[in-house]
Amino acid sequence: MSSTDDPGTSGGGGDALGALRPRLPSPVREVVDGRMERHGVRLVLKRDDLIHPELIGNKWRKLAPNLTAAAGRTVVTFGGAYSNHLRATAAAGRLLGLRTVGVVRGQELADRPLNPSLARCVADGMRLYFVDRSTYRRKAEPETLAAVLRAAGAEDAYVVPEGGSNALAVRGCLMLGEELADVADVAAVACGTGGTLAGTAAGLGSRARALGVPVLRGGFLGERIRTLQTEAFGGRRGDWSLDERFHFGGFARTTPELDVFAKEFEQRHGLPVERLYVAKLLYALVTLADEGAFPRGSTVAAVVTGRPFP
Repeated sequence: MSSTDDPGTSGGGGDALGALRPRLPSPVREVVDGRMERHGVRLVLKRDDLIHPELIGNKWRKLAPNLTAAAGRTVVTFGGAYSNHLRATAAAGRLLGLRTVGVVRGQELADRPLNPSLARCVADGMRLYFVDRSTYRRKAEPETLAAVLRAAGAEDAYVVPEGGSNALAVRGCLMLGEELADVADVAAVACGTGGTLAGTAAGLGSRARALGVPVLRGGFLGERIRTLQTEAFGGRRGDWSLDERFHFGGFARTTPELDVFAKEFEQRHGLPVERLYVAKLLYALVTLADEGAFPRGSTVAAVVTGRPFP
């Protein structure tokens, strides 16, 4: 069982993953949006959703180095009933011929029909193991983790944390920052577990700043990002900050206001807008532009980390 092996890659994922032909660097598209333009702010979209048809966006960047480190072992990871990370890991397992196990939050779900997200995981060959919410909250504790792996029949598996964020994943996201360093003054990303922002900020260095928009409530993410950067690089890297006002009630929650905004953005720019991460990020950037958060003449890059799940 390991989650700290270093395969010596910064996100390419090794020969096996390279055979899946990711589109890297992902394209950058400028969108002319009057709500930004009137403040003298240029908006570009970093289309990480186009990296791979099934391993989308930051999921590729974070999973690739971890799957290389797994070296053919069963991969165990964690998530809720609608986890994008679980789906991406299951898809990777199918594409690469790896066994995958998904530890799902909520023992009560075990006897219910699978929702479309979990059904997709199973269709891709992932074995699901449901745990009660109290155990799930303690999954990072060594004794609890060991007990869960034993119960799931996966004691020798390679463990990827919830959301895929660990030191390897952070280093895998360095390339995202490097790709944006000469493109934008601000690189903005929606944050779940913080790994993408941690790596992006490090890749930007001193050439641009990184802005994170957490999609969860709680105010804990700043400390988590500092910990991830310390594990990956030995300390804080890059100029980054968080704006925690735009979670719209918490993870997997939206509001009618957000849905109207997302639909309007789709109509303006012909881009399907994923609601749980990307819509919150774009809404935040429009609001911040109205508040004068970006100097006139700035270029802001919004990282499109996913697309709507059918």
